[in-house]
This record gives sequence, C-alpha cells and structure tokens, in this order.
Amino acid sequence: MFYYYLQLGLHSLKRNPLLTALMVFGIALGIGTSMTSLTVFYLMGSDPIPWKSDKLHVVQMDNWSVEQPYRTPNEPPDQVTYLDANALMQAGKADLQTAMFKLVWPLQPDNQDIKPFSSLGRATYTDFFAMFEPPFKYGGPWDRAQDKDHGRVVVLSSATNEKLFGGQDSSGKKVRLNEIDYTVVGVLDKWQPRVKFYDLTNGAFNDSEEYFVPFTTAIELQTQASGNNSCWDNPKPGWDGYLASECVWIQFWVQLNSTARKDEYLSFLNNYVGEQKKLGRFPRALNNRLPDVNEWIVDQGVVPSDAKIQVGLSFAFLIVCLVNTIGLLLAKFMRKSSEIGLRRALGATRGQLFSQHLIEAGVIGISGGLIGLFLTWLGLMAVRSLYKDLNSVAHMDWFMVLTAIALSVTAAVLAGLFPTWKACQITPATQLKTQ
Repeated sequence: MFYYYLQLGLHSLKRNPLLTALMVFGIALGIGTSMTSLTVFYLMGSDPIPWKSDKLHVVQMDNWSVEQPYRTPNEPPDQVTYLDANALMQAGKADLQTAMFKLVWPLQPDNQDIKPFSSLGRATYTDFFAMFEPPFKYGGPWDRAQDKDHGRVVVLSSATNEKLFGGQDSSGKKVRLNEIDYTVVGVLDKWQPRVKFYDLTNGAFNDSEEYFVPFTTAIELQTQASGNNSCWDNPKPGWDGYLASECVWIQFWVQLNSTARKDEYLSFLNNYVGEQKKLGRFPRALNNRLPDVNEWIVDQGVVPSDAKIQVGLSFAFLIVCLVNTIGLLLAKFMRKSSEIGLRRALGATRGQLFSQHLIEAGVIGISGGLIGLFLTWLGLMAVRSLYKDLNSVAHMDWFMVLTAIALSVTAAVLAGLFPTWKACQITPATQLKTQ
C-alpha cells in the first residue's frame, strides 16, 4: 500500500508544480537556515575528545589579589604561574601532566627559495602527546629525559613538514628556529581539533601549532609567552624576576584516570596551596578547581550567547516556513475535496486517506530536506568565508546530515497533520451532491 500511496502522492504533486515548488522551497529554506546555525552551535559545544574528556583536567589555583577576584563572582585564573607549574611538574602527582605556553619563533629554512617566516609553536612536555593524542605520521614525541635535559628537539606539524621537506620523513633532520638548530624527532599527521580545547585562553578556534618544543628548553632560552599574560602585581626586573612573579601565563593540564585519582590530586593541590600560604602567597581563600574538558568549554564560554540566539531565531524562521506550508497544503487538499469525497464513496477509509496524504506531505519534506542540505552547505561556506576563525566548526558531519533529513521529514509531517486531518473530515455525500 505504501508504494500505491506514494504513486498517488507523486501524481498529485505533479498536477500543480508551482504550488509543489513553493512548499518544497519553503521547507528547504527553513531547513537550510536552521541547520546552518545548529551545525555551528553543535560543533562548537560538542565533546572534542569523547573517549577521555572526563580524564583530562585543567588545574586552577587562585593566587590572585585579595582585593578582587580574577573574574567575577569568584573565579580563579585560567592559567598558573611559572612557580606553580614548575612545582607541580616536579611533584608528578598526576597520571600524566604537562605545563605549556604559546610561543612565536622565526623559522629559517635551509632551502634558500623559502624566506624565513614567523611560526606559531607550543612549548610543552612530552606527556602532551599522550594526553591529547595528536596522530603521528613519522617518528614520535621526545622522551622525558629530553624534557629534563632541555633537549634541542622538535615535533613538526604536517603542514610545516610539507613546506620544509616536501612531506617526506624528516626525522633526524635539522630545523633552525630562532637562530638555534633543533633535531626533528616526529612529524604529526593532519591535526586540527574543531575546538582547541587545550588552550581556550588564547582562542578556541585558532589554528593548531606549526611545531612543538620542550617546555624546559623554551624556559632556558628565556622565551616570553606569545599568549595571554596576566599580572595583579608588578614582577621584579629581569627574567628571573618574571619567573618568580605572580603573573599567570602557563596552561597546566593533568590526566587523572579515575574519580579517586581526581580526589587525590585535588587534595594534593589543597595541601600545596596551604604550604604556599605559609610563605605569604595565595592571599585569597582556598579555591582550587579541576574542571574536565567539557566543563572547561562551558566555563570559558566557547559557545557564545549570540550563537544560542541565532539558533533560536533560525528555528523561529523554520516555524514560519512550516506555517506557510500548512496553509499551502490545506489549500491544496481542500481543492481535492471532490476527489477525496469520491474515494470515500467508493469505500476508502479515513485511515487510508490519512496515510495517503501524510505520505504526500512526507515526499515534500524529503525533497525539501535534500535541497535544505544543499542550502546548509552553501550557508556553511558563507560562514567560513565571513568568519575565518570558525573554519573548524563550519562543516557538516554524518550526524548533522541525518539530523537535517530527520528534521525535514518531521517538519513536513507536522505541517501535513492538520491539512490531512481536515481533508479526512470531508463528507462524501455532500461532495457527490455538489457534483
């Protein structure tokens, strides 16, 4: 029966192509608008590393001025001082841990055809690679001995390796960064998290780094961070004064593989801060926190309120499109009243008529959904061209494709329920008499 009703529905739609086109385009426009905003909203806030997001935690300690909080109402800083980062790394109480910061160094290629250029990098510890799991194409990360010895080693991004070595395995070769030669130990495969969750402080949708070097090496070379740097008190002059200051400029992450380990680490932090208070530091009340990846994304406002408003407005527009489709379907079905009355007189039940017209509405929804997918693709292209920083979240995955199709069919069926119900109320005798 489904195939028979489908044939009837298609035949009915072909009889008035202009009206059919208006209904399909109305659904498509509403789907395209709503799915464009929903896709960006969904990818902004979705879990970027779902298999272990509950095990990765940001370390927050409130070393800020007693006179005012870092962020109202009582939020601790989103980064830590060098003093605390170094102490936590030395303690090694987490399953894995890394201190890190953003840096920019000039890169001087051996190839004379390539001019030196400034490149974005990250100073970190080797645990970074085990914690955040960037894929390697060649080689691997440096080891902990090279962290300890301030090794002159580097891990390159896929794009940097392509630029410098034509995409070949560059393990063991030299790269000159900031007038110093570094040995390549590994090359990453393409890696661009849609949300740069490990450094939200410096931009949730920024590009990934072009290279990674040991944290200890960057500190030994007195490298200033190129990212956010906040101080509530003026540091003493010189590099040593800066390292000993209360300025926060280092991101600190730990991996804790169970709830018990998280509780243990938080207790360790509380004890650490208690000891530091005896030395005159941490004047504010104890306020240590260990948000996981998804809690951190919410805390840092990765999904702005504007995005939520846009989703609401786009779905309001979809409702307007559905109301228009309801009106058009009602007019179409009412024009078929004589045909419906005749079918009722020949023995068709209300249930059969309801199924027939609901399938016809479903055809409109599927057609509108497919065109809506195309409009969504155009909309996401427009987002990428207008907002370069949203490139990583302005793409549809299979989940969002299926969501668009399901939404379009649901929208069309909902739009068709009232007109279909109204058509089924037609009295056959009245229609036959008027004919």
